[in-house]
This record gives sequence, C-alpha cells and structure tokens, in this order.
Amino acid sequence: MKVGFIGLGIMGTPMALHLKDAGHELFVHTRGQLPEAASAPGITACENAAEVTRKAEVVFLMVPDTPDVEAVLFAENGVAAALPGSSRKVVVDMSSISPMATKAFARRINELGADYIDAPVSGGEVGAKAASLTIMCGGDEAVFERVKPLLEKMGKNITLVGGNGDGQTTKVANQIIVALNIAAVGEALVFASKAGADPAKVRQALMGGFASSRILEVHGERMIKRTFQPGFRIKLHQKDLNLALQGARELGVALPQTASAAQLMQACAANGMADLDHSALVRALELLADHDVAS
Repeated sequence: MKVGFIGLGIMGTPMALHLKDAGHELFVHTRGQLPEAASAPGITACENAAEVTRKAEVVFLMVPDTPDVEAVLFAENGVAAALPGSSRKVVVDMSSISPMATKAFARRINELGADYIDAPVSGGEVGAKAASLTIMCGGDEAVFERVKPLLEKMGKNITLVGGNGDGQTTKVANQIIVALNIAAVGEALVFASKAGADPAKVRQALMGGFASSRILEVHGERMIKRTFQPGFRIKLHQKDLNLALQGARELGVALPQTASAAQLMQACAANGMADLDHSALVRALELLADHDVAS
C-alpha cells in the first residue's frame, strides 16, 4: 500500500519505520530536518502535506497538539488541499488532541470526500519502538477495518471505541489515569525515602502486592535512578491534562485529582523541567518535601 506519514518525531519515526519494514511504500513529511533513519530505501520525502496526500492512499498524522493537526490538515498545502477530485483516501490522526476539535476536523475531511479515523496512542517511545502501542480509535467501522492491518504494524491493543472523537476521549481518560498514578508513585517514594527506607527496596516490595502497576515498575525506577530523559515529555502531558480540564468544564464535571496532577506538572515546568520525562513529576513533590527520593 502507498502510505503517507506526517510528523517524524520521537514517536512518529519508529512508527513510520514499522510500516516501511512491513513492505509498504512510504511518503513522509515532517517539520524541520528529516531524521536520518527516514532516509532509507522505500521512503520518499515530500515537500508538504498535500504532496504526501496526493501520493498516498492512507495518510497518518503524528504531531504534538490540536493547532498542529489543524495546520497539517487545512493550512495552505495541507492534506485537505489534495483531497478534492482524488480517489477516496483515509486520514488517520494518531496525535493526542481535543475530542471536540477532532469531530469538527472529521466532518470537514468527510465533506471533501475522504474518511477520517482518530487513533491516539499510549505506550510512549518504548511502545513506538517495540510496535506495542495501545491504539484507541474513533470512526466508521468499515474504515477502521480498512486501516487496522496498518495499525497492527505499530501496536498490539487496538480498539474501535466508537465514532470520531471517541478515540481522543479515550486517550484523555488514559492520560488522567497515568498522571494520577505517577503522582501516587512519586508521593509514596518521597514518603518512604524521607522516612529512611531504601526506595529501591520499597519499590521491589510493592511490586509484589496490590499496589503493583506498570507506572511503579517503569516510572518508579526512573524516579529512583534519576533517568528523566524523555520518553513522553512533561509539557505534552500538561497539554493532555489541560484537554481533560477543558472538557470537564464543558461537561460540568469535577476532576479534582486531575487538577492537582496538572499543578504538579506546572510546578515542574516552572522550574525548567518541561522537556523532561513525565516521571519527573516527582521533582515537584521533592521540592515540596525538600527531599529527593535518591537521597
């Protein structure tokens, strides 16, 4: 299949390479310099999103935020510019953006004669490299079935949740759970360390009980070993929590713990840590306690 991929960042590059390795012909465009890994045979670099769309049957997007998706889709030389008069194409947005905006984007793309799937992911850089991402989809079932074989090259747990926007709603819910778990693990390890216990051994003990979780396993270790190079940056998780809080205001729903986690991430960002991995949320708790877990 001729496949387009727009957005070759930390996540997008390995995801695109999995499609290339599966034998698909790839047409790519990214902001800034093309990664060296994307210069391989079978990958054609394009000048803009419109060129990608003209050459591909299915176009994937993996960009940071709602305005970025809107620009890729509808700006001059965007995806939409290449849709009128073309055979019916599929646009698959794997970014994590506003569910409400997603519904509006899907309607506009449909009106131009193309199909739209929102398919945000969870699993971070590790999952992108391992092709083990969880992919949460919203859109028409027949269109989903058409692109599912491509999604299976990038992820393992792939679910059609409902219509357009429902995939993004699921991703926001995922980010709420992840943020609150990171905060819980951070508080537990700060408490244990300040009480004089070895946080590494505390974590080891907790991994065998009801408190065990993937966050405790992976991010708990990051907190102890101080390995905060980004798999998923604090500033991106901030964006997702802001989407949750914005949606909560629109729905009249209270999300007090989400608001608290968002403030902890804001504290990290205010102290120059926006580009660290989101496990560095523990640094805000350490500042409040005047004590580092590693101490």
